[in-house]
Amino acid sequence: MLQTLPRPCSLLQVLLAWCAFSVGAAAADSAHKVDFALEIQPLLKEKCVFCHGPLKQEADLRLDAAALLIKGGDSGSAVKTDVPADSLILERILAAEGERMPPVGEGDPLTGEEVARLRAWITAGAPVPPDEKVLSGPEDHWAYHPPVQAELPTVSRDDWNQHPVDRFIARQHEKSGLTPVPQANRRELLRRIYLDLIGLPPTPAQMEDFLADASSDAYEKVVDQLLASPQYGERWGRHWMDVWRYSDWDGYRTQVRGSQRHIWRWRDWIVESLNADKGYDAMIREMLAGDEIAPTDEKILRATGFLARNYHNSNREIWMDATVEHTAKAFLGITINCARCHDHKYDPISQADYYRFRAIFEPYNVRVDRLPGTRDLTKDGLPRIYDAHAERETLIFEGGDERRAIKDKPVAPGVPEVFKADFDVQPVELPEAAWATAFREFIEKEDVALFEAAAKTSREKLDQLTKSSPGSVEHERAELKLQIDELTLASLQARWLADKAKYFGESTDGSLDALTRNASRKEREIKLVTSRLALLDQEVTVSKLRTTGEEEGNEKKLTDAEAALVKAQADITAKQKDLEEDAVEYTAIGKAYPARSTGRRTALADWLASTKNPLTARVAVNHIWLRHFGQPLVENVFDFGLNSPEPPYAALLDWLAVELMKGSSTAQPWSMKHVHRLIVTSQAYRLSSHADVTYAANRGIDSDNRLLWKREPQRLEAEVVRDSVLAVAGSLDCATGGPDLDFTEGETVFRRSLYFRTAYEKQMLLLTLFDAANPGDCYRRSTSVIPQQALALANSPITLGQARTLAGEIWTDVQNRTSKDIHPRGADTGIVESHDASPPHPQPLSPEYRGEGSSKSDSQKQAEPDYTFIDQAFERILSRPPSESERQLCHDFLAAQAQRLSDAASLTPIAGGPAPKLKASDDPHQRARENLVHVLFNHNDFVTVR
Repeated sequence: MLQTLPRPCSLLQVLLAWCAFSVGAAAADSAHKVDFALEIQPLLKEKCVFCHGPLKQEADLRLDAAALLIKGGDSGSAVKTDVPADSLILERILAAEGERMPPVGEGDPLTGEEVARLRAWITAGAPVPPDEKVLSGPEDHWAYHPPVQAELPTVSRDDWNQHPVDRFIARQHEKSGLTPVPQANRRELLRRIYLDLIGLPPTPAQMEDFLADASSDAYEKVVDQLLASPQYGERWGRHWMDVWRYSDWDGYRTQVRGSQRHIWRWRDWIVESLNADKGYDAMIREMLAGDEIAPTDEKILRATGFLARNYHNSNREIWMDATVEHTAKAFLGITINCARCHDHKYDPISQADYYRFRAIFEPYNVRVDRLPGTRDLTKDGLPRIYDAHAERETLIFEGGDERRAIKDKPVAPGVPEVFKADFDVQPVELPEAAWATAFREFIEKEDVALFEAAAKTSREKLDQLTKSSPGSVEHERAELKLQIDELTLASLQARWLADKAKYFGESTDGSLDALTRNASRKEREIKLVTSRLALLDQEVTVSKLRTTGEEEGNEKKLTDAEAALVKAQADITAKQKDLEEDAVEYTAIGKAYPARSTGRRTALADWLASTKNPLTARVAVNHIWLRHFGQPLVENVFDFGLNSPEPPYAALLDWLAVELMKGSSTAQPWSMKHVHRLIVTSQAYRLSSHADVTYAANRGIDSDNRLLWKREPQRLEAEVVRDSVLAVAGSLDCATGGPDLDFTEGETVFRRSLYFRTAYEKQMLLLTLFDAANPGDCYRRSTSVIPQQALALANSPITLGQARTLAGEIWTDVQNRTSKDIHPRGADTGIVESHDASPPHPQPLSPEYRGEGSSKSDSQKQAEPDYTFIDQAFERILSRPPSESERQLCHDFLAAQAQRLSDAASLTPIAGGPAPKLKASDDPHQRARENLVHVLFNHNDFVTVR
């Protein structure tokens, strides 16, 4: 595509840069003080704690806490504050190779900067952090004890005493001397909550309704409305799909190498479960053991896609390793995978623990069950799991090497011993419909109907040929084809009878022996008639070649054809001989699976979903908090082990974890919507992201905002960027569910992004540029700001096409309006109830009430359509009015663009990528408006949640 852009682009650059995100830098402390917890403790954990920590204490020395360095071990204290250079720890880390710590081969030596940092801490007197906690043993780790809902703290600020979440946060503010910033203005708050809960921005109509609602619970009503929206499940379904490693199938051509075909059914289960507010405990049980707890419920069986997704066709060990690692990380927040080759370096998890956990999954396999309406499992089906090998032993691999299995010591299924769990495994007897899925009634009916229809068609064709050309080759071929179809139907029915007698003891038509012999004979009869059809075709070929005579090349063809004819005749003789034999072998209708499941995964799911489990609820709440605030309460979301010190808001985490498990008077236990509502209705969630110089003291105390004294701006996730472009232009297709869409069609098919295929090397480029989840492992998305993102928004056919669509819609609306101060209702996303096309507009709002922006005082400017266009473009795209300077800058931009676009000589052709379906306007003024909308899609405020 050739695009034409004006040569001068300074104004465009100004517009793009106008509201660029900026963060004030904290003043640097002129005299740097070494913080043990932040600068020394992580260093010691990395280099020393494996041999000198809670799990292991060589020379009776522990180095995992400042107090323990001072205490020392067999050789005395590790530090000497009076003569720092004589400190034992410095002597050992600076020693020659034979005496150096960590020893050669067990870790890299400390760098010069790391040694200097340690020396500075000792020189400063080796201060012990006032809140340091020393574990008496690894089992004393804070996360290994069940959470307790502590009494809510009381704080001095009345407005922070009204909400349980705020009371915990305000207590830390007061302890640390922090002053929280004010709440965000109402415009920013509404955009924030919309993008947070449903992943789409509010329409101007929804914004105006909220701004006009002066009731005290206006915000809470919006929260409830959004949580009840079907788009909540889509938004938060994508979050949990990150954690649970959702991946569509990948492979080569038709070969499945990873995950499963039709795994989208699991995705739909996730979305539906979240919308129904299914308890998190029930979701865990269904994902891990749906085949055992509801073996015939196809809706629940979809959930087992969590484990079916781990399938790997090349090596079962890769499959099992991924299952163990990611089940533990997703639900428990523990890195059990680190104990595959040896005992865990940092956590009380032994290698035996790893293989006990693996034994839970050892028997399971993956299959695809047939569903009504299709016989071809490549086109549709239900991917699910089942226990295929109950007898399969789990062996410990020495050094993690599968070739060095310790065969005389199989391990029993269980969970790490540190949790002291009562792991009670009870085998599960399955109903016939679960293990004999091939014999379900609908399958028999569909297959019989299919072959009856085929026989009917063949019969009709034979009748026609009997009238038109009896005795012809075509007539003979039709006779044989009808015989094949009728025999196929008879064979199907015979095999059904034999299978039912074989698997279920059902026999109303004779003994099992007689039924199997009949089924075998019908199959051999089909082969004989098929051979006769092949012979007929070969006879026709030979006859034609003999008729053509001495034509060039015919001699070789005739020789080959005659040889094939002899072979076909011999094949009939062989098939006739086979038919005379008294055989019992036949092709079974379908496979019968084990009628008993081990119950191991049910036992695991019950333990995970127990209120006694110390980790499950904490890990879930931490994931939810991360996605609301952009930062978690526990920094490493998949490692709650000893490398995760007790966080500043541990009491808040535990309070919310218990709240999740017990529910409330209005929410069932394990309700995630209840936790969402608690978090987003807090003062802490509603804080502004703006902090001017009056909050400089806060930056000095908590420069990273770990204690949440303000809101951190967040970059929109990849899917939300794309979906928002489509939503504001009114083009988003809000259809829900269904098969995965080809990722290459993301530029032309306007469904929500979570419905497009995502798998290894199969992701939409626009999404990958904006840090879409790696389907192999993504517990927490990375956030980048790179030039390619701006280039993608500037050049993508989606943004360019939607800019043209939206500009045309806004301009049409502007032309149809005569009132000076009426704003468009906008494209409805389907979240709120529909509104009349032209509702009465509320009285003009003050700038403070509406959010940042200027009041419209210049009646002359209001009368100019371009200013109205600018106002509506800002409202639609950025959910706010422009400031006065922005309005003027955009107005000047429109004028300059229109003038340049009117002069063809000033335009420079630029080769671009695929062109959007909608062409640019021929009208230079409308083309300028399209360019302005395109610029606003590239505005930092569009891709940022404040």
